[in-house]
Amino acid sequence: MISYIVPAYNEERLLGATLRALHAASIALGESYEIIVADDASSDGTAAVAASCGARVVRVDHRQIAATRNSGARAAEGDPFVFVDADTIVDEAVMRAALQALREGAVGGGATVHFDGRVPLYARALLVAIMWLFRACRWAAGSFVFCTRRAFEAAGGFDQTLYASEEIAFSRALKRQGRFVVLRQAVTTSGRRIRAYSAAELLGIMARLAIRGPSVLRSRQGVEMWYENRREDPDA
Repeated sequence: MISYIVPAYNEERLLGATLRALHAASIALGESYEIIVADDASSDGTAAVAASCGARVVRVDHRQIAATRNSGARAAEGDPFVFVDADTIVDEAVMRAALQALREGAVGGGATVHFDGRVPLYARALLVAIMWLFRACRWAAGSFVFCTRRAFEAAGGFDQTLYASEEIAFSRALKRQGRFVVLRQAVTTSGRRIRAYSAAELLGIMARLAIRGPSVLRSRQGVEMWYENRREDPDA
């Protein structure tokens, strides 16, 4: 049984589409599955949307993505684990490729990522460079990561000392357990952060990381775009 684990914080607007896509992909593949939404202290209707879409809701109060994913995994009953962000659409082709990779001996992996909607030209160019780097290094983007239960447990789950880039640390930990793949099939994730933040703000985050190094990832300060009150998507 596939265990889909979806961390969510105030995601009532986009969560339904994500969950419906997971249902559709799994039914098309004929696979048994469960969907767990790890609701991290949401103040909106996230839990109600999750329940209405047939997901099991696990309520937590971490306000940290790594810890929230780990809490969802602890509640999971299946194998493999598939971690999907609440604003990400995963289709049948992606899941078919992921399951095939696991059946051929991979311990885990990720996928190519596309942004939805209007995305500035600089962001499109940046995404191409980032995806090339992630593929070259065999890192999974955080919006979609899959692995066997055994590999997850052996890797120690997501590193809860990190507030960002935890998917890179997890990818490295999984690679120590066996073969790790980045699929050419793509998931579609929301481009809302790119639309809501200016180029200067995004460059500021990158500059802090370059200057302060990995230590900036161990606090919410410096990676605010993932943790502050979400700005409205100008295209919503």
